[in-house]
Amino acid sequence: MPMTVVVTRDVAPRFRGFLASVMLEIAPGVYTSPAMTRAVRERIWKVLSDWHRDLDGEGAIVMTWRDTSVSGRQAVLTAGVPPRILVDIDGLILSKRA
Repeated sequence: MPMTVVVTRDVAPRFRGFLASVMLEIAPGVYTSPAMTRAVRERIWKVLSDWHRDLDGEGAIVMTWRDTSVSGRQAVLTAGVPPRILVDIDGLILSKRA
């Protein structure tokens, strides 16, 4: 079970309450879980992405965890427009400004 990290930006307070109930908030809007199963991670992402649709394009959520089956061995899910764009260049995940 890999470490899972969720970062939120400009989201409604219910996101914070929900995430704080299932993960440790280590900094404002940054949540971690050292051993989250795939099933739990998928359920959490479903809730977050469903709620995000109600934000009318505001806010952003990024979830990441170790996944040896993808390029860079790190999976990333995003909802909204993060301040940076993640790109895969020859198996290396890079971040660039939007």
